[in-house]
Amino acid sequence: MQYELILPPKILLKDFSGNFQRYFEKVYAVFKKDFVDSSPIYMGKRLRLKKHPLIDGKEYTFYHLTHSGKLESDRKPDLRRMERISWPRPVIENYKKWELKIWPQKRNGKNRMCIWLQLEDEMDYIVILDIRENYNLIWTSFVLEYSHEKRKKQKEYEAYLKARTA
Repeated sequence: MQYELILPPKILLKDFSGNFQRYFEKVYAVFKKDFVDSSPIYMGKRLRLKKHPLIDGKEYTFYHLTHSGKLESDRKPDLRRMERISWPRPVIENYKKWELKIWPQKRNGKNRMCIWLQLEDEMDYIVILDIRENYNLIWTSFVLEYSHEKRKKQKEYEAYLKARTA
């Protein structure tokens, strides 16, 4: 039985009259409430953050959840990610209840877990966790804006299912 999927509302820059600094601080406040001031549990293990290096006094993970770019030193604010900063925690906490697609992934020698939230009237959303022995790290999250991204994730998921049943 799938439960009703209720996500927190997006935080929009326009609601701050375009004032990016006020918007940024609100986005950080939500992140801090969800991941610094408390720690969700995923598969029985506490979820932690990559805190260092701090960037302008904010945890490194915050920037992975709200900025995009291939080079760490050149990541730029990503409004799609920032708008959805209140989504990672409920996705992590409700993946089973909401019957989300979830699969392990090896990336750069690390054990990752992908949690895919598919939405009908909204861009799909992915949360990536770094799986450790005694805890898990929230690594990143992002929207799947393009159909080729969705196809790639679907292939990864299907390959996982196939390997699991083999």
